[in-house]
Amino acid sequence: MPASARGVEVAAVTAADLAGDTDAAYGGRVFLRHYCVHLAGPDPSAALPAFPADARAARGFNGDLGQHLRRWRQGVESGTMAADLLGVRVARKALLAVAGLVSVHDQTWTTDRSRTARRWSELEPGLATQLGPLHSWASRERHPGREEAEHALADDGIIAVIVERFDNLIGLWTDDPEDH
Repeated sequence: MPASARGVEVAAVTAADLAGDTDAAYGGRVFLRHYCVHLAGPDPSAALPAFPADARAARGFNGDLGQHLRRWRQGVESGTMAADLLGVRVARKALLAVAGLVSVHDQTWTTDRSRTARRWSELEPGLATQLGPLHSWASRERHPGREEAEHALADDGIIAVIVERFDNLIGLWTDDPEDH
């Protein structure tokens, strides 16, 4: 694996998933163009523009963060997910949303969670002490306990703060793909 790659993952999408003007479709096209490696057949990203690191692209990737927050809170309340697993999932998604904030601010793409946590801590020093634990959960250096996960997801927790910043600076999706 190249030094610049942190992992290999597979996702299934159809042409219909990438069509249209929704935030999700736009984010899918940006992701296809910038982050996917074509393996065989005609390259569907060849006809796509080199999307800028802008709010629309960041919203396309992570504008569903508010919807995720609602689901995560439901998972905690119902006890359907172990806190350590939920904490990892929450931290990974939240730091990708922060990567969108950093990408838009710095006008260059990044999905590097370590760089993102450090950079946003520079931009908002008051969040540094809360971003550190999120990064440790996302990298699986440390697993949160139930109380820590609940606190992160609380109305005054770091995830709500990230959702609020993302909404104010980039915007959240207005439609929920699960409703379709």
